[in-house]
Amino acid sequence: MQRRDFFKAAALAAPASAGIAAAAAMQKQIKITGLETDLVERRPGTGRPNYDAIHKLGVEGGSVTVRVLTDAGITGWGSGSFGVIAGAPRVLQSILENEIKPVIVGKDPVFPKRLRADLWAALEYHGVGGIVQFAMSAVDIAFWDIIGKLAGMPVYKLLGGFRDRMPAYSMGGWYYDDDKDLSEFKRAGNAAMEQGYGGLKIKVGRYSLDDDIVRIRVARDIIGKDRRLMVDANQVFNRNEALRRGRVYQDMGCFWYEEPLPPHDMEGYALLARELDIRVATGENLYAKYQFTDLIERRGADVVQPDNRRAGGVTEWMEIAAIADAFGLQVASHGGGATNMNMLCAMPNALYMETSGPQRNMVNSEIPAPEEPGMGSEPRRRT
Repeated sequence: MQRRDFFKAAALAAPASAGIAAAAAMQKQIKITGLETDLVERRPGTGRPNYDAIHKLGVEGGSVTVRVLTDAGITGWGSGSFGVIAGAPRVLQSILENEIKPVIVGKDPVFPKRLRADLWAALEYHGVGGIVQFAMSAVDIAFWDIIGKLAGMPVYKLLGGFRDRMPAYSMGGWYYDDDKDLSEFKRAGNAAMEQGYGGLKIKVGRYSLDDDIVRIRVARDIIGKDRRLMVDANQVFNRNEALRRGRVYQDMGCFWYEEPLPPHDMEGYALLARELDIRVATGENLYAKYQFTDLIERRGADVVQPDNRRAGGVTEWMEIAAIADAFGLQVASHGGGATNMNMLCAMPNALYMETSGPQRNMVNSEIPAPEEPGMGSEPRRRT
């Protein structure tokens, strides 16, 4: 190349180089300037109740949406929701605005691990489990939303993508009022199969074992032999009953047996995992990697199920998945949506995403990875 051609090519390349340099400078200088929240409360009497073994859902609760603002004009979004506690959203909102906000304002959101350490140090006196972890999780997701938007990429690629789609199963087998003939149960199961899911999870344990057997047989008739059926007991059993029913569920060909015991009974989970051939799945009510590590070291689960609200956000989720992977365990999400997809698609040991309802672009029971930059945590505008 002649000298004149070289400088001509360099001049043409300069805008791209300048853009890269500007982006790098922006990342170095970006600061959190504020935190805003919106409270979304469920109006009394507007929800239709459904039940698991111990909860009545769909009639109380609500959510909090959080926005982390930056001097780069980029906003990160996160949220925390509650299905059964009417007063919880206001408590979460107070923690976010009065405890979280003073810690993070003025700091750089592209250092989420450092921010997590700062939040732990600031909040440990009144606990870093429970609703405090809901708050930390929401802002961690918002940090990663900012990072993805800065890079112009979906977060799963920044984390080191492993796949570009995830198998999904439908959580559709609730208990309903006035449903002794299981007509509503059947309707929900058939709808899930029409929507293209390759698996169905149903609730068990609210009533007798004989009732569970009927529900499992009905669900198996709906999904056929080639789809997987999971059962979820939502903490209702003691160890003896969990073992007794677990043996029946495995003989009936269920794929996994979810949350049969209270989350604190780590020794009980180890007993079940040791005695049963069916996969034991749990984790939605565990907080941060420390509780998960306790469960995993005790060999108390075959499938680990972090929840976006409790597990600690993206930063903590990825560490939980890595610990599980080191022990040869699989990970499935509790809950669905783009935030879960961004994390699951970066995990080599991810098994399933839990969700329900019609899914855009689902093919062969798999949902494609998000394409938009960030976490996909920004609320969708209704059209």
